[in-house]
Amino acid sequence: MYTVNRTEVFDTWLAELADLRARAKILVRVRRAERGHFGDVKRLEDGVSEMRIDCGPGYRVYFAREGRMLYLLLCGGNKSTQQADIKHAKTMWSAIREELS
Repeated sequence: MYTVNRTEVFDTWLAELADLRARAKILVRVRRAERGHFGDVKRLEDGVSEMRIDCGPGYRVYFAREGRMLYLLLCGGNKSTQQADIKHAKTMWSAIREELS
């Protein structure tokens, strides 16, 4: 089982998501990730990965791993905001890694 730490940015994005069905699917994916079942994931750069949610406009949840047990949910978005979201997730992950060291 993995420890999942959610950032305030992620929690705010999820709480403001108007599509309740998508929100439920995202929460199910997060719970599955806690058990080690990440599903459709793409590794990006700088230690950041993207969990792809097949719902609505193509929701994405960006996360990174530190060690074997700690996963951090950085932020979320959809296909239309993907490039900006990836950049934001990488910046957040860099700041978190500095705090951890």
